[in-house]
Amino acid sequence: MLPSTPDTLVGSVADPRRSSDDLNTSKMTIAEQKIPSYLTPEKVEELSTAIPIPTAQSINCKVYKRRWIILGIFVLYSMSNSMQWIQFSIISNIVKRYYNVDSYFINLTSMIYMITYIPLIFPASWLLDKLGLRVTAIIGIVGTAAGSWIKVGAVSPDRFVVAFVGHTIVAMSQSCILSLPARLAAVWFGPDQVSTACSLGVFGNQLGIAVGFVLPTLLVFDHVSLDDIGSDIAVMFYGIAGYTTLLLESPPLPPSAAQAVQRAAETTSFVSSLRRLMGNPGYILLLVSYGINVGVFYAISTLLNQVILSHYQNATSDAGRIGLTIVLAGMVGSAISGFVLDKTHKFKETTLVLYGLSLVCMVIFTFTLNCGNIGVVYFTAGLLGPVVWLCFRFFMTGYLPVGFELAAELTYPEPEGTSAGILNAAVQVFGIALTSIYGWQLDLVGDRWTNVTMCVILAVGAVLTFIIKSDLRRQAATKHNNRPDDQ
Repeated sequence: MLPSTPDTLVGSVADPRRSSDDLNTSKMTIAEQKIPSYLTPEKVEELSTAIPIPTAQSINCKVYKRRWIILGIFVLYSMSNSMQWIQFSIISNIVKRYYNVDSYFINLTSMIYMITYIPLIFPASWLLDKLGLRVTAIIGIVGTAAGSWIKVGAVSPDRFVVAFVGHTIVAMSQSCILSLPARLAAVWFGPDQVSTACSLGVFGNQLGIAVGFVLPTLLVFDHVSLDDIGSDIAVMFYGIAGYTTLLLESPPLPPSAAQAVQRAAETTSFVSSLRRLMGNPGYILLLVSYGINVGVFYAISTLLNQVILSHYQNATSDAGRIGLTIVLAGMVGSAISGFVLDKTHKFKETTLVLYGLSLVCMVIFTFTLNCGNIGVVYFTAGLLGPVVWLCFRFFMTGYLPVGFELAAELTYPEPEGTSAGILNAAVQVFGIALTSIYGWQLDLVGDRWTNVTMCVILAVGAVLTFIIKSDLRRQAATKHNNRPDDQ
């Protein structure tokens, strides 16, 4: 395997018939070439003395067929972590009775995913930038497996603390997983597939959440005997603990010219990258709007069991299936939105349409929840966040990869893992805040006005999305260079 360094990107690999003089002229510094507008004079000065940037004629790019296997492995790997996020909250009434704990602690098992992510995303992003996909992924899967096995030892009514500790370790491991789709897509896939690949990477997380909604309701029943409940919980814990996977490292050659230029620029420090991200107005607006959208989804997901049971008695299984309906709909939207982005490159437009019509369908969900017919709730849950755009249905969870890709465009050539990681950190902050507000307001005024509040907050996010300037830097870089051959 060739090393992933700038030296592999220039020279006779691109054309073995070129003379040594030709090769020397290709190793031009940034200052000697036509510089894209997103590279400021300060950035040029920082990079020009240190690294050779490949020209359009000298870049050697290739995408590998095994990239789809790598992506499939990652989907399974991501699923193993996200399926545990909601496993307690979706059967909160049963867990509350079995462990004899307050609802607050049940909700905390969901919020701990958000709380731990915020401080841990910074070291996780540093690991991803410095040590690569493989090391970061292995740390994540080892932590996920360790936490899952700790929960196996919590099958007793007096061991909720043990279950919470194991769950917290799984939650901490999420920081090494959640921001990988954008990085994986950029490292392994060419410019015409990167958005689709990112969407499918997010698909793994959403598939896990879907399983997390329905699996506990199928395995754990509200028996009269606590011993019978304990047996059901043991089956769930053992099944999840046995589920593991693996992720491979990046390919030896970059899949696109934009990725080649980015690899050559990766000598800059992580702190410098963070500083530039925080100074990017479009990215800051996206941080807030993305955090609002996904934070609302987190809040509804965490408290869905309590909301459904307040209208439909003995509907624990239905709450799980409604959650499954929401996520499965989003998975379809996620895959389709990535495909549309690759074909149209309308990043801001797609984001804005998804956001605005997500708000419309959140309003529909709000005013049909207490209609008295749970079949209608299934239908509107499937429409939670859905939009109709060019005859396709897109959904709130379909917004996730679109946000990742827009962030990558706005912040190029900063590492995708860093921009996605900070984006997810904002999600956790908003998720904690909105889940707390949702729970407090739900007890105070009921679900109708609580959901209206979420609609108002979503409207604010839609306005912020509209303000974002469509500055597609990665697309501009790709247009200046050659595209790879699919080998």
